[in-house]
Amino acid sequence: MSGVQFGITIAACTAATMLTRFLPFLIFSSKDQQPPEVVRYLGRVLPAAIFGMLIIYCLKGVSVFTGSHGIPEAIAIGVTIALHKWKHETLVSIAGGTLCYVLLVQLVF
Repeated sequence: MSGVQFGITIAACTAATMLTRFLPFLIFSSKDQQPPEVVRYLGRVLPAAIFGMLIIYCLKGVSVFTGSHGIPEAIAIGVTIALHKWKHETLVSIAGGTLCYVLLVQLVF
């Protein structure tokens, strides 16, 4: 791919990303106009649904009958939940759980 083609590809990806990110704000930017109920509903339920899907995706390959029997995964999930209950900070919870899992896998199991 030539330099011009790279530039066009990057520009197209940037434009598409910006459009999908900014369009909802442009549509609902009026002070008196509220977003439709379906949009407010999706804003309430999608974060939990996405996290649930990510948990299932991360645990789909865990086998309780082989290897470490899912113990590091269970401990890391417990640490993530405990951190979130304690700090109420999503990034701290995710980073702490990930760090716990990596340390367990590399140093213990």
